[in-house]
Amino acid sequence: MIPLSNYLIVAAGLFSIGLYAVLARKNAIMILMGIELMLNAVNINLVAFWRYLTPENVSGQVFAAMVFVVAAAEVAVGIALIMTVYRRRDTVSADEINLMKW
Repeated sequence: MIPLSNYLIVAAGLFSIGLYAVLARKNAIMILMGIELMLNAVNINLVAFWRYLTPENVSGQVFAAMVFVVAAAEVAVGIALIMTVYRRRDTVSADEINLMKW
């Protein structure tokens, strides 16, 4: 049996990579990919804690499924927004997207 700490280390590494992608990248698509990496790290934590703490209860799997649904909705809305901004501005750079500014 794999210890819980191994899952937590993998999830922390994945979350760190996602956080770096969100903070350091200027491309809006890369920022969305970083958010997806962070959500996958959360799923790893949810399922790992569910498996080690309460395997008879399915709450960890339900929460993981809800995170998958939220991630799918986030991608659909995010890609639609990025495509709209690209059609108007011909760029997906987060620095040049200032549509909400006066």
